[in-house]
Amino acid sequence: MIVVRMHTHKLSLLKHEHDFSAINKKGERRTKQVLVLTFLTMIVEIAAGTVFGSMALLADGWHMGTHVAAFIITLIAYRYSRVHAHDHTFAFSPGKVGVLGGYTSSVVLGIVALIMLVESGQRIVNPHIIHFDEAIAVAGFGLFINLVCALLLRDHHHHDHSHDHAHHHDQNLKAAYLHVLADALTSVLAIAALTLGKYYGWRFLDPVMGIIGALIIMQWAYSLVRETSPVLLDESIALKHKLAIMEKIENDADNRISDLHIWRVGPGHFAIIISLVSHDPKAPEYYKDLLKEIVGINKLSHITVEVNKCAGDFCIQQE
Repeated sequence: MIVVRMHTHKLSLLKHEHDFSAINKKGERRTKQVLVLTFLTMIVEIAAGTVFGSMALLADGWHMGTHVAAFIITLIAYRYSRVHAHDHTFAFSPGKVGVLGGYTSSVVLGIVALIMLVESGQRIVNPHIIHFDEAIAVAGFGLFINLVCALLLRDHHHHDHSHDHAHHHDQNLKAAYLHVLADALTSVLAIAALTLGKYYGWRFLDPVMGIIGALIIMQWAYSLVRETSPVLLDESIALKHKLAIMEKIENDADNRISDLHIWRVGPGHFAIIISLVSHDPKAPEYYKDLLKEIVGINKLSHITVEVNKCAGDFCIQQE
């Protein structure tokens, strides 16, 4: 028996795009470079801190070690997104893997901040002798490397912001950038504390600067958690946009929305399902075009519309 399939040549026009992964090859390459530089600097600072008896350098070195781990998480997320970009076992592609990497890195940032708080508190109670000249020199080297890494990631971030909107929402890259800034901040605070301690004998500044740096890093970590967690939890679009959608559909005719679901499927991408009732229903494409006319909403990447015709006390669904 021969089965004739009708209109198969038009199916491609009706299919939705399901790839919402933030494939950022240049960002991945830059992150690898930053990983190597950070790892080498970590080794230098830990070795110098051990030789010169500087707790400040040891703390900064191990602090950089936690960021090395975070960069590895970032690279794993990039690779996973790239390899599984067209894996149909995911409902909407692995678009949230990069966001998950950013969220995980923010948790690592928070842990780093807590460790810094504990170490700073211990050094207030039990001050350590520091070889200031050697410690300042190595801390300065660490700051230089951190600034180089920050420029690598920052230059790429701003370049993509002007050319590729999707990369602007790359929380994975942003997390890596924040880790580098955290390293640079701790180096600056360490240099300031060591310099004042050397010339004025203000040894107490070393742990105080550590506490200040930890609090700032905690703030960065919290902001990144707030940015990534809504995507992971399928948070809906802002209320003003949801109301704009309802107003646009229901003011068109006697349409009434019976069901509305909007959720994040990736950085900067939303999926929407609308079920509406009307006495004079039109094709689903008509309502999709209405949504495209809404000013300020350009994130509806996957739109599904169910139309029901009202006839007395019951409605007939239109496919």
